[in-house]
Amino acid sequence: MNFTPWTLLIDVGVVSLLLLLGKLLRAKVPFIQRLFIPPSLIAGFCGLILGPEVLGWLPLSSNMGTYAGILIALVFSCIPFTSQKSRTNDGGARIGRMWSYSQAGMLLQWALGGALGMWVLSLFWPIDPSFGLSMPAGFCGGHGTAAAIGEAFSKHGIEEMQSLAMTAATVGIIASVVIGMWVISWGAAHGKTSFLGKFDTLPEELRTGILPKDKRISMGEASFSAISLDSMTFNFAFVALSALGGYGISKLVALLWPALMLPVFSCAFIAALLVRWILGKIKADEHISKPIVGHLSGAFTDYLVAFGVASIKLEIVGRYIVPLTILLVIGLVLTLLYVFLVGARIHRTYAFEKSVFTWGWFTGTMAMGIALLRITDPDSKSGCLDDYAIAYLYIAPVEIALVSFAPLAFTSGFGWLFILACALTGAGIMGFAAARGWLKK
Repeated sequence: MNFTPWTLLIDVGVVSLLLLLGKLLRAKVPFIQRLFIPPSLIAGFCGLILGPEVLGWLPLSSNMGTYAGILIALVFSCIPFTSQKSRTNDGGARIGRMWSYSQAGMLLQWALGGALGMWVLSLFWPIDPSFGLSMPAGFCGGHGTAAAIGEAFSKHGIEEMQSLAMTAATVGIIASVVIGMWVISWGAAHGKTSFLGKFDTLPEELRTGILPKDKRISMGEASFSAISLDSMTFNFAFVALSALGGYGISKLVALLWPALMLPVFSCAFIAALLVRWILGKIKADEHISKPIVGHLSGAFTDYLVAFGVASIKLEIVGRYIVPLTILLVIGLVLTLLYVFLVGARIHRTYAFEKSVFTWGWFTGTMAMGIALLRITDPDSKSGCLDDYAIAYLYIAPVEIALVSFAPLAFTSGFGWLFILACALTGAGIMGFAAARGWLKK
């Protein structure tokens, strides 16, 4: 099929219909509510089964897999416009423990995936050395990072990575809830929880995803009169401009240094930082609405997940089903052990609640972590999200660097160096935490 602008309209329209169907199912079906399955994931599954990959009932094009690269560039372009300044007066040791626990866990998960793929699974199956990275990209990063790593590897001719990472992300979301709910039940039975709630006691908006009228808030502040330029247009223009700048930077770098192929999403992040700095210098940054840009990022992510899952190549997943299953099972088991064994030793207060949250975002998404946290901590007394929000300011640059340089390292023959760097840095952070007295015996 020849790709035209109408092809794009059909793809977006069909996926929009599936997103609305997913939202309806989330609002009405108790089973889906109990698993906290996001509508975007439901839409992706429907697109995968009803689309050209399986039944062929929906007129989705074969090009929809390419949308992920554009959408993830837009998502990364939003980050500098929504980031908050660091607060330095909020319990430094407590935040330090959360940072070291989360940062070390992320690095060790990347090291584990890389090592399993390069030095274990490749001994028995003819797989690419980078195969194992699909696990941490899908687990700790979710579908967004899966799309980013897939787009980066596709530039180096490794097309399978996107389907593998998207599959890992999908498995991770399901496992985060299923295993997370089991762990919560175990913790309640063994007296590990501080203030356990039940699913039926959760606010309706968390179960159905629909805010009641008394809890609805504004989506953002308008800085301009609609008679001149709509504020949504203004904010989207800077996000799109940053994504375009990232595309230009990526192409320029590839032209000057062909061996250095920087992914568009990381260049878009750099471009957005530059745009925000310029806006600050000319005193125009006050017109950027963080809530509006945040909602734009959320919309891009919803479509990213839907298109990403719908475009999974089942033939590729089937070809690697055995090593992929081994990789994901080992990843889940060792992540579970790290999250709860280290979490119990590093957090001084509400260790179980903070570990449950970390399990959710280490295997699924931050939203999954929040959903699990609200069951164990319905009134947000643990302060987990406050600690995480500040700690993540220092984690985010490392996460972006991992996704940006992992493809370059593995395709250049330095995958072993990337694995060792992640393992040693993660271990070093744990050593630092022990030296500071943050780890209990």
